[in-house]
Amino acid sequence: MKQAGAAIRRPVGRTATAYGLAALAGWGASRLHIPLPWMIGPLLVTAGLSIAGIMDHPLPVRTRPFGQAVVATTVGLAFTDRALAVVLGMLPLLVGLTAITTIFALAVSVVQARLAGVQLSRMVLATFPVAPVEAAVIAESRGLPVAPVILAQSLRIAAIVVLIPTLLYAIDGFSRPDRAGATASQVFDDPMLVALPLIGLAGGYMFRRLGWANPWFLGPLSLAAGLTAVGIELPRYPPFVLAGAQVILGAWLGSTFQADLLRAARRELAISVLGTLGFLMLACGSAAALARLTPLDWRLLVLGIAPGGVTEMALTARFLHQDMSVVTAAHVVRIFLLMPLARPLIRWIQRFD
Repeated sequence: MKQAGAAIRRPVGRTATAYGLAALAGWGASRLHIPLPWMIGPLLVTAGLSIAGIMDHPLPVRTRPFGQAVVATTVGLAFTDRALAVVLGMLPLLVGLTAITTIFALAVSVVQARLAGVQLSRMVLATFPVAPVEAAVIAESRGLPVAPVILAQSLRIAAIVVLIPTLLYAIDGFSRPDRAGATASQVFDDPMLVALPLIGLAGGYMFRRLGWANPWFLGPLSLAAGLTAVGIELPRYPPFVLAGAQVILGAWLGSTFQADLLRAARRELAISVLGTLGFLMLACGSAAALARLTPLDWRLLVLGIAPGGVTEMALTARFLHQDMSVVTAAHVVRIFLLMPLARPLIRWIQRFD
């Protein structure tokens, strides 16, 4: 154990060993029929190593774009012309889901700020459903402590990744096959397969140059969706490539739960855990209730309203045979509406802190 710990503390050895253990955890989770095994398994094992102090630094953030681009391209292939027509017709509902999520996020933030005795602006930023990196940038620019914000944001996404798929799978009886299993059954015999990584690179680089948030997801997603919508047929990544992307995403997220951060903010962390659970209950409960007023499956609306984790919720929709395009559209609408709102909202709230 000491030798493994020493290897994980060396930069190159740490990254290689951590991802190796993460892949092994994904394989074990798939054998146990855990939902989203190639993401949840790595997330849990790297979180355990980090909390135990064996991994003393998060995994390099530069490894994330591969995972994001692979998953985003896969999701984009679901945006056929028919799917886009459905999504556009549902736009008022998707905006409504964003409004519900925003209201609940602000309400939970007020309660958390009072319980923790911290600034409301800090807790709103820690709870608001934006990417952890974006939240950290805003915190730094507004003079707010960065570490607690990143920790709370990561906790929210991790809870969504683990709890929502697990609950939905449990309700469905855990009977669905894992279609993202890392097998070599799919042969690289389609010459168009090379277009997929090119789409990921081009889309991510373009959106990054434009200064968009989350470029390595939104860029490949937009480019793949646009090509599919105009009738260009593209193959899908082999299952083991999609599984590898999930391993990278899950392992990186788990590695952000560093022991020193957890020790420094125990009370605030406990309040964040309770707030996250309350946030999920309110959002998902309202989605299930709203489903009674629409012809849509309640699982579809729960996945669409989940406050974060577009990548994971899209994959869960795929495994539950729900419409990935609708779930992804709900999250993309939220991203485009809330990301520009976050900075002026925090600036306005700081006037009353």
